Amino acid sequence: MTKLILIRHGQTVWNKLGRYQGQADVELSDAGKKQAELLEENFPYDNVAAIYSSNLKRAVETAQAVADKFNLTVNPCQEFREINFGEWEGLTYEEIHGKWPKEHEMLFKSPDKLVCPGGEGFKDVQERAVEKMQEIIRENDGKQVVIAAHGGVIRTMLCHALGLSLQNMWHIKQDNTAINVVSAYNEGMVVELLNSTQHLAGMTNNFCDNFSAASVKGNEKC
Repeated sequence: MTKLILIRHGQTVWNKLGRYQGQADVELSDAGKKQAELLEENFPYDNVAAIYSSNLKRAVETAQAVADKFNLTVNPCQEFREINFGEWEGLTYEEIHGKWPKEHEMLFKSPDKLVCPGGEGFKDVQERAVEKMQEIIRENDGKQVVIAAHGGVIRTMLCHALGLSLQNMWHIKQDNTAINVVSAYNEGMVVELLNSTQHLAGMTNNFCDNFSAASVKGNEKC
């Protein structure tokens, strides 16, 4: 059995502004750095054998906080990059919806069918992320490992673990620095924990996810 600890990156400036990041290499905001510090201080596991991360700055910086706790090196993997949003990267909900209303609606209603203009689809994301995840499982039998990535990527991995269609991916909430735990057995996967942010107890602000159900209606701007 291999235990996977999947962690979403901390808040970025673009998270705060409501801009779609995708593969743009945006750094953590001051709040995101504080979240990473609390993740390190209050990490809920006593041992980790290896740490993997998307090779984008916001994920690497979040992974480094855990790596420092266990004196480990972060292994960057481009397979865990966020979806390539193509022409949408750097734009806000309103800007995207104004120019690509049908495609943008598909992002939330049919994410399994979406291909972003000039970018990729979540099926592509799931294929590369799950293939790398399976490789990590084979290489770390009997160990606990951390994978720091992005909200979209982690959702596709959790859909795979749960046997869900990507049609259901937005039913899985992922807050900044959220911890998810998946145990991989020969017989399959068991999801033990979803979207835990107990390590952030005491922070005054509640940082939300750009892609929650509320954002579909335009009610959420973080």
